Amino acid sequence: MAGHLAKNPLLLLQPRRLCTAAASSSAAAGELAPSPAVKEIPRDDDLAEESRNRLVRDTCKLLELRGSWTPKLEAQLRHLLRVLSPPQVRAVLRAQAQTDARAAFEFFRWADRQWRYRHAPEVFDEMLSLLSRTRLHDPARRVMRLMMRRRMRRGTQQFAHLMLSYSRAGKLRSAMRVLQLMQKDGCAPDISICNVAVNVLVFAGRIDKALEFSDRMRRVGVEPDVVTYNCLIKGLCSVRRVVEALEMIGVMLQNGCPPDKITYYTVMGFLCKEKRVAEVRALLGRMRNDAGLFPDQVTYNMLIHVLAKHGHADEALEFLRESEGKRFRVDEVGYSAVVHSFCLNGRMAEAKEIVGEMISKECHPDVVTYSAVVDGFCRVGEIDQARKMMKHMYKNGCKPNIVTHTALLNGLCKAGKTSEAWELLNNSGEEWWTPSDITYSVVMHGFRREGKLKESCDVVAQMLQKGFFPTTVEINLLIHALCKEGKPAEAKDFMEQCQSKGCTINVINFTTVIHGFSRQGDLESALSLLDDLYLSNRHPDVVTYTVVVNALGKKGRLKEATELVKKMLNRGIVPTLVTYRTVIHRYCEKGTVEELLDLLDKMLARQELKSVYNQVIEKLCALGKINEAYSLLSKVLRTASQRDAQTCHILMESFLNRGLAVQSYNVACQMFQRNLIPDIKLCRKVDNQLTSKKQPAAGKLMVKFLERGLLKQEKLSST
Repeated sequence: MAGHLAKNPLLLLQPRRLCTAAASSSAAAGELAPSPAVKEIPRDDDLAEESRNRLVRDTCKLLELRGSWTPKLEAQLRHLLRVLSPPQVRAVLRAQAQTDARAAFEFFRWADRQWRYRHAPEVFDEMLSLLSRTRLHDPARRVMRLMMRRRMRRGTQQFAHLMLSYSRAGKLRSAMRVLQLMQKDGCAPDISICNVAVNVLVFAGRIDKALEFSDRMRRVGVEPDVVTYNCLIKGLCSVRRVVEALEMIGVMLQNGCPPDKITYYTVMGFLCKEKRVAEVRALLGRMRNDAGLFPDQVTYNMLIHVLAKHGHADEALEFLRESEGKRFRVDEVGYSAVVHSFCLNGRMAEAKEIVGEMISKECHPDVVTYSAVVDGFCRVGEIDQARKMMKHMYKNGCKPNIVTHTALLNGLCKAGKTSEAWELLNNSGEEWWTPSDITYSVVMHGFRREGKLKESCDVVAQMLQKGFFPTTVEINLLIHALCKEGKPAEAKDFMEQCQSKGCTINVINFTTVIHGFSRQGDLESALSLLDDLYLSNRHPDVVTYTVVVNALGKKGRLKEATELVKKMLNRGIVPTLVTYRTVIHRYCEKGTVEELLDLLDKMLARQELKSVYNQVIEKLCALGKINEAYSLLSKVLRTASQRDAQTCHILMESFLNRGLAVQSYNVACQMFQRNLIPDIKLCRKVDNQLTSKKQPAAGKLMVKFLERGLLKQEKLSST
C-alpha cells in the first residue's frame, strides 16, 4: 500500500476546488465536523423527535413484518413513503439500523425504486453515516455511486463515511483509494478527510504510513491540527514508541499547534500502564510549563483510574492523596478504583482500610465498592470476612445486589462449599434479591468441580425453569464430565432435556456424547446419535466422524469405518491430519493394507497430505509388519525428501533389529538410486552385520560412499 500511495497519492496533487466541509480543532481524533453546506440537515435531537412521529412508528412496524411480506403490506408501506418527509425517512433508517444495518439499506434501496419518490440529499448522508459505523463497505460504495450518478452534492464528509466503512471491514487499501475517488470527483482534501485517513492508518497499525501521510498533508497546504497530532500520538503509544510521542508534543509547540489535555492524557495513559510514575510527573510539569494546562480534578481522576485498572494500586493511591492535598474532591468512584485494585492483588487489609477512610470522610461507599471487597475476600478464601462485609453493607444502608451475592456464592463454591451456596441461592427470595444466569452458572460449575454431577444437572433444570439458558460451552462441560464418569446415556438425556427447553445445542455437544458412547464401546448408540445430527439439520464435522471411525476401527469393524469415511468425503467434509492418523493406525493394526491404500486414495483426492505414505510405513514398522512396509517403499521414494530419508532409516532400523541385514541393504541401495544419501553410521551397522554373516553384499555400501566422495569427507570431519 505504501507504493500505491507513493505512485499515485492524492496529497501530491493541487486542489481543483474548495472543499465543502471544515473540521473542528477541538474534535476527537478522527471525528468529522459538520459541513456548512448541510447545515439545514436536522440535528440528532430533531431526529429523536421525528422518531416519535406516528408515521415513522407505523413505517417501522410494517418493516418489522418483512418476514411475512404480502402485496397488501407493501402497498401500505408505499403509501406511507409518499407522505414521509426527508427527516422522517432518516428517522426510519436510523431506527432500522439500530437492529440491522442491512435492513436499513434494503429499505433505502426499496424506497428509491418507488414511483414518484426520490431520496433527498440528507437521506443519502444519513445512510452513509449509518453504514460508516458498520463493516458494510459494499452498500456504502453503492450509495456513493448513486449520488455521483444523480449529480448530488458531495463533500469530504461523504467520502469520509465511505473510507470508514472500508476501514472497519479491514480493507485498508480500498479505504485509502477513496482519496483517489474523491480527487477524480473534483473535491480537494481538507483537514477533516485527512484526519480520517490518518485515523484509519493508525487503527490498522500502519503508524509509519500515518506519519508519512501527515508530512504530505503540508505539501498541499493542509496543516495538521491538534486532532491529527492526537491520532499520531495515540498510534505511537500503541506501538510503544513513547519517546517519539513525547517528541511530537514538542513538534506541536514548534508548529504553533498547542496541544490540548487529550494529547497529554494519551501519553500519560501509556506511562501509567507501564508504571512509569516519574515520567508521568515530568509530563505533568511539561503540561503546566509548556502548554499552560494545569492538572485539574479530571487529570487526577484519569491517572487514578488508569493506574488502578492495570493493578498499580500503590501508585494510584499516591495520586489520590496528592489530589486530596490540592483540595480536589475525590468521589466514591475514584476510591472504588483503588479499592478494586487492592482487592485484585489480594491486599485486603489496605482495601478495608480505605473503605473505613471513605466512611470517616463521609464519602459513603456504594454497592460497587462493597462488592469489590466481598469479591476480594472470597478470592483469598476468607469467606467469613466476606459475610461480615455484607452485614456491614446493610448497617450502612447499602443493599447488596446480584454482583455481591454472586461473588459470595463463587467464593463458597471455590472453597468446596457448593451445597451451602446452593442453599443460599434457593433462599434468594427471602433475602429479596433475584439471581441471574451467571449466579446459576457459578453454582453449577461448583457442583461439577466437586464431582456432584446430579446436583449440577438439578441446578441447570432450575435455571431453565427460571427462564435462563446455559451456554453451549457450559452444557458441553457438564456433558463431558458425565461421559468421563462413564455415563453417556445420562449425558444424552441431559442434552435432550436442554434442547427441549430451547437451549442452543451445537455439533460439539453431540460429538462429546458420541465420544462418550464410543469409549464405552456402545457403537450402536454412537451411530444412532450421528444419524440424529442429520435429522436435526446439524451436519457433523470432521471431528465427529473421526471419533466414530476410530471407535469402529478399534472394534475391528473396518468395513463400516470405510463406509463412514466415504460418506464423510461425499458430504464435502475435508479430512484432517488426525483423521489420517486415525485411519492409518486402525487399518495397519488389523493388517488390512490394501483396503487402507484404497481408502487413502479417496481421501487424498479430497485433501492432499504429502507424508501420508511415510506415516503408513512408520506405523507398520512400529507394529512389526516390516514386509508390508517394504512393499510401500516405492511410494515414498518418489519425492526423495528429508522426510522420506527419515522413513527409510526407520525401515532400515526395523530390518536390522530383526537380523535382516540384506533387506536393510536393499533399502539403502534404493535410496542411492534416488540420489537420497542414507545415514553413514546406520550403513556401517548394516555393513558390519553383513560382514559377520559373510554375505556377498558386505562392503558394497561403503564403496558407494567412496564413489561419491562422502566416506573420505566423513573421516576428515571425524578426525
